[in-house]
Amino acid sequence: MNNRPVLFIDSGIGGLTYLNDFTARNPREEVCYTADCKNFPYGPREKEEISSILISLTEKLLKLADPKIIVLACNTATISALEPLRKNFPDLPFVGTVPAVKPAAGASITGKVGILGTARTIEDPYSQHIAENCETRAGSQSEIFGIAAPELVEFIEQSFDKADKNEKKEIVKKYIDLFRAEGVDTLVLGCTHFLYLLEEFRKEAEPVIRVFDSLGGVTKRIEFLLDENGRKLRVEENFKPAHQLFLTEKDSSDSLWKNRAEKLGLKLSFV
Repeated sequence: MNNRPVLFIDSGIGGLTYLNDFTARNPREEVCYTADCKNFPYGPREKEEISSILISLTEKLLKLADPKIIVLACNTATISALEPLRKNFPDLPFVGTVPAVKPAAGASITGKVGILGTARTIEDPYSQHIAENCETRAGSQSEIFGIAAPELVEFIEQSFDKADKNEKKEIVKKYIDLFRAEGVDTLVLGCTHFLYLLEEFRKEAEPVIRVFDSLGGVTKRIEFLLDENGRKLRVEENFKPAHQLFLTEKDSSDSLWKNRAEKLGLKLSFV
């Protein structure tokens, strides 16, 4: 048994969608969430810079939270830093979040797969490599059509809490129209922030375009690691979790984060 927390890291609020999915299925497990506000957003940064940021941050969090598993709840962070982190901290399990390209490509009939993500995620060869090695339902090779949407990341980070239904619908429709014009029939939400608009994307896109995410797959991977070798990382039967939220700097959005922490039952502190 191991009562240490499962730690989720993102540059902002995007990874909270993964934390929420995990805690809904594993309510007895303690969790910590780190929002790296100091370095938000990760998308425009070079891979080496993101790796350096996350290695330094992980060193601090190991002392502060002593996690048993770290989840990189950010596609950009995963693509850029997962392997360097595993190399630097070989005794600590890491779980990444990567765009769900494989199931999207496998479900495509037209062979055209859309990815909506950050610039770093879109430019990385990972997604194209997966697509090229995955047959579509029609038996052909899939083709990636990517759109970088940094303004959508900003919208969700700063404006989602107070945006109305029409605002959310309109900002989603703009991207769906672009993908539809390219003949895309499957769409991957390749940034954790975009999952806040998952239902809006599905309503606007389906049934012509099927929308894919990696929420369930990530939670299953964490659970696998927790249950490995006879539930060696699971908590004790009577353990009462105390969830935490860490921010990497104090800024003008503190009040917004305080409200989010209260809604989610997270104790707020700073790294």
